[in-house]
Amino acid sequence: MPTIHTLTDARLSRRTLITAAGASLAAPWIGTHAQGKIAGGRPISLIVSYPPGGGADLMARTIAPRLEAALGQTVVVENKAGASGQLAAGLVARGAADGSVLLLDASSFAVNPSLFPKLPYDSATAFTPLAVLATFPNVLVCTPSFEAKSVKDVIRLAKTKPLDYASSGNGSAQHLAGALFEQRAGVDLTHVAYRGGGPAMNDVMGGQVPLFFANVASSLGNIKAGKLRALAVTSALRARSLPDVPTMAEAGVSGYEVLEWNPILAPAGVPADVKATLVAAIRKALEDAEVLGRIRQLGGDVFADASQQSAGKFIAAQQALWAKVIKERGITTG
Repeated sequence: MPTIHTLTDARLSRRTLITAAGASLAAPWIGTHAQGKIAGGRPISLIVSYPPGGGADLMARTIAPRLEAALGQTVVVENKAGASGQLAAGLVARGAADGSVLLLDASSFAVNPSLFPKLPYDSATAFTPLAVLATFPNVLVCTPSFEAKSVKDVIRLAKTKPLDYASSGNGSAQHLAGALFEQRAGVDLTHVAYRGGGPAMNDVMGGQVPLFFANVASSLGNIKAGKLRALAVTSALRARSLPDVPTMAEAGVSGYEVLEWNPILAPAGVPADVKATLVAAIRKALEDAEVLGRIRQLGGDVFADASQQSAGKFIAAQQALWAKVIKERGITTG
C-alpha cells in the first residue's frame, strides 16, 4: 500500500529539517562560545600583591565584578602579600599560561628589579602585560607651620641647611619620589624611613619631620582639614582632587613625574586570543561609571591609553626610570 503524504506530514518534515539545520548551524557557535571562555570557564584568580584594604586591593575589588560581567565567569580576588610584591608575582609567574591566574600589582613591580639583588622571577620575561588600570599622583606635603610656603622655598632652604623628608620605608614610592626630587631639583635631603605611611604622615602632621611625598587619597582629608599643607603634586597634570595645587613642573622642577599605578599581568606565554579577550574585558570594566568614579575618588585617573596597547611600554619605561634613580642615589632596602 503506497504511503500517503499529507499536508501535515509535509509541514512536520519541513519543521524537522529546519530544526535539524538550525541545530547544525548552532553547534559550531555553541562550541566556539565554550572555547572562548578563559581556561574552559574555570574561575579566574586575581592575585593581589598587597594586603586587604590597600590601594591595590581596592582596585582589585572594584574591578573584579566588572571583569566577571564582561567575561561571563567568576573572578576571585586573592591577597598574597609579602616581600614587596614578590610573593604574589612569583606565584603568578609560575602559574598556568591560560589566563586562569592574573597578577594585580602596584608600581613596585617596576622598582623591584633594581631594588633587590635577586628576584624569584625575571620581570622582563616571566609576564605578559595586559593593562595598566589607573595612575595616581603623590603630593608633596609639609607640616602646616613649616616655614617653606612653596617648592621654591623648599629648594632654597635645602641649599642652606639640612631638611628631612619622611617615607613609608626604604625603597617605597615615597622614598623614590624624594630621591627623584633631589636629582631633579639639585638638592640633598635627609630621608627618614618609617614602617608604613600612617606613622610617617602622623609625624609630619606633628612637626617631627617637615616633608612627605604622600599618597593623594590617604592625605586628602588631612590637607582639607588643614593638618597638612600641599605644595605640589607629582603628576604632569594637576590632580582633580587638588585643583589649586601646582604640579612640580609648574612649581619650578622640570622633568619630574612620579606616579603610583596598578598593572594587571598574566604569566608569559598566554595565547594571543586569550590575551585579547582579557584586555577587552579590562577595557570594558574601566569604562564603567562606578569604576571611573571610584578611581577619581581615590585621586587618580584611568590609564591614558584606553586601548592598553602601550601598557607594556609604560611598564618598561618605569623600570628604566627607577633603575637609573636607584643606581645614582645608591638606594637600598636596608
